[in-house]
Amino acid sequence: MTRSSTRRLAAALALALASVTLTACGGGGDSDGAGTSGGEQVTLVTHDSFNVSPEVLERFTEETGYRVRILRAGDAGVMVNQAVLSKNNPQGDVLFGIDNTLLSRALDEGVFAPYEAAGLEAIPEMYQLDAGEYRVTPVDTGDICVNYDRAYFDEHDLAPPQTLDDLTDPAYRDLLVVQNAATSSPGLGFLLGTVAAYGDDGWQEYWQALRANGVEVVDGWEQAYNERFSGAAGGAGDRPLVVSYASSPPVEVIYGEGELPEEGPTGVSTGTCFRQIEFAGLLSGAGNPEGGQALLDFLIGQDFQEDLPLQMFVNPVHPDAELPQEFVTYGETIEEPLTMEPQRIAEHRESWVAAWTSLVIR
Repeated sequence: MTRSSTRRLAAALALALASVTLTACGGGGDSDGAGTSGGEQVTLVTHDSFNVSPEVLERFTEETGYRVRILRAGDAGVMVNQAVLSKNNPQGDVLFGIDNTLLSRALDEGVFAPYEAAGLEAIPEMYQLDAGEYRVTPVDTGDICVNYDRAYFDEHDLAPPQTLDDLTDPAYRDLLVVQNAATSSPGLGFLLGTVAAYGDDGWQEYWQALRANGVEVVDGWEQAYNERFSGAAGGAGDRPLVVSYASSPPVEVIYGEGELPEEGPTGVSTGTCFRQIEFAGLLSGAGNPEGGQALLDFLIGQDFQEDLPLQMFVNPVHPDAELPQEFVTYGETIEEPLTMEPQRIAEHRESWVAAWTSLVIR
């Protein structure tokens, strides 16, 4: 979500993206989320799954005088790679969506300029992975988990998997789709979860078992969820298991048709989850550092934090942010997610991804 990507997330996010229209502000993925009259522009570089209510960005403009230009840069992994390559000539002022799986790379490369956001003292310390340095600000959190299509498992009279071990069972052969750990934040998070679960001596054997059981790998979350997952609303996928988020099921309910059901059409395999935290940071060499600082303040303020759950389907990091009832009812709370120390991720991420690529992709 770092909510460096989910917290983060967020999820079934493309459905949410489709619900809000932003005013075009150039080619590619550029958008201007606030009004176009008056005020200086501040550019937010983010991943493709970013979403925010237009009225929330308008409130930011009213309060600060800055208009927000949103520049989407692909999946989180691609976004971070671009930020590193362009660090001497940044594409914008603030980068949002770098998570704890990728954070160390950007910090080591000097992508961010230090700034202590106003209100940061209210954010719990467990989310402040760059405490005291202030190069990034925690914004949201979530859990990367396998989601399942309830209808498929009901129709086949098959219990959905609940643990990582379950996914290697022949009963689930050719049912799972995951994201590429080299290009996708949730894909990397899922890989790290397997390393945390099975250790240095066991994670490769686990992936060999997944590969033998027919796991499919695609580039990013959007493709995995919306094109390959059979549980996505309006989708035509044939895989009833997908790596997504514990907070993905509310999307299928909120953007579904008819009355609210007792439970969502998709569920969460709670024993497969890895904790993700998403961050934002002021880009070194930003053209509008003052606007960037104001935007960082806003991202951890009440307005944006309470907008997060139903826009990006991630959890706010601010303890006073109120969660919508639909998010609470249909989402899943993971009491004991898999985790990993940031330093261990920093030391081994590249070698783990290289080994995973050789094992699973090549």
